[in-house]
Amino acid sequence: MALEQPKSVDATLELLGAGKYVADRSLATALHLALSLGRPLFLEGEAGVGKTEIAKVLSETLGRKLIRLQCYEGLDVSSAVYEWNYARQMVEIRLAEAAGGADRDALAKDIFDERFLIKRPILQALEADEAGAPVLLIDELDRTDEPFEAFLLEVLSDFQVTIPELGPQIAKTPPIVIITSNRTREIHDALKRRCFYYWVDYPSAARELEILKVKAPDAPAELSRQVVAFVHHLRKLDLFKVPGVAETIDWVHALVQLDHLALSPEAIENSLGVLLKYQDDIAKIQGHEATRILNQIKAELAGAAAVA
Repeated sequence: MALEQPKSVDATLELLGAGKYVADRSLATALHLALSLGRPLFLEGEAGVGKTEIAKVLSETLGRKLIRLQCYEGLDVSSAVYEWNYARQMVEIRLAEAAGGADRDALAKDIFDERFLIKRPILQALEADEAGAPVLLIDELDRTDEPFEAFLLEVLSDFQVTIPELGPQIAKTPPIVIITSNRTREIHDALKRRCFYYWVDYPSAARELEILKVKAPDAPAELSRQVVAFVHHLRKLDLFKVPGVAETIDWVHALVQLDHLALSPEAIENSLGVLLKYQDDIAKIQGHEATRILNQIKAELAGAAAVA
């Protein structure tokens, strides 16, 4: 059952909280404005900070269908929007020829009927849905090529797609559009101007701890505090890929599964591959460096507890 969109920033915060997404007020404000004014929301930030999750939470909490377009290099209209079912069209032509007396003009018009249209994610998102306008997630747009960006301009400006054989396909109710980018390349200004923009940064230590309370409620409090402190130290280092929030959550789950109540050199050594995804980064941290960071964060946490 579809729910009404939130009417205020506070209601948007509550909506995200109902979907177990811990957001700050600035993100809730950007999302509220995008929903209220019917504009796409362009979310940019490092991988693993929770951009894609926002679309999933909206779909779940609003009771709307989630339509996801996962972008990649070489993505084109036939994969993202529509294509004709050529096999069925050929069968239709052969049947008409076998029946004899086929009118070529009528046949050409008939085989480009909607019955032979294969609808891909963007065209699906423009269709009316009794549950309400769907959530269209265009994920990792920076992986695509510039020609595909140019095509999206029509979709994001007018919420329509023009099919030469059928004409404009216009959404009666515009979908909720969430676009994400990991900023591996710059997205053209023309596309950004059609969206509201928000940079999703790594959370503060306090907010990341709140995220763990929601996403890993069974984790011991001391373990969660140590994990957050350890991860925040790693984010200050010169690593090929520092861990995101998703890796923090995965690491806590892994440590709980291994029955660790707190971090130890052994626990870090055995599970570092859950947190870091490149061998050079693992080699830089494991052993002495991991122990040094662990001792440092334990001292910092003990000092903070004494002051409190």
